[in-house]
Amino acid sequence: MAGETVSCPVKIHMTTEIFQEEAEKIELVLFGHYYEKGGSAYLKYEEVQEAGKIYTVVKMASGRALVLRSGAVSMRLDLREGSRRPGTYENGYGQFPIEAAADEIVHTRTGSLSGQLSLGYRLYMHGDSVGTYKMKIHYEEVQAAK
Repeated sequence: MAGETVSCPVKIHMTTEIFQEEAEKIELVLFGHYYEKGGSAYLKYEEVQEAGKIYTVVKMASGRALVLRSGAVSMRLDLREGSRRPGTYENGYGQFPIEAAADEIVHTRTGSLSGQLSLGYRLYMHGDSVGTYKMKIHYEEVQAAK
């Protein structure tokens, strides 16, 4: 039915490649939640890093993605293909304005509650390039523990 919300626990395999002076690759396997609301798909998950817990929500819609992080690191990254968009990044040292230019935003469903999100973007701080990022987020439904 239209307006009905789909929701389920998911296993997330995320690969991030960062190209700066040197290339770096980060892989994470996490558990989170997938849901659909208002014509958009969402992934919600939590990471534990040295700095502390980071809560992330990724909103996926046609030609755009919004990444919201809070906790030890706060970030708002609004990605739209073909445009450079303002955002913010905040850590223990303060808040910094950032901009992101998205080259690729592809959300592919591989099942009713599984899929992959591919993001490619260039990140800028104070107008200077700080790197190129390629993220692949694969998610699939898992059965909740009883």
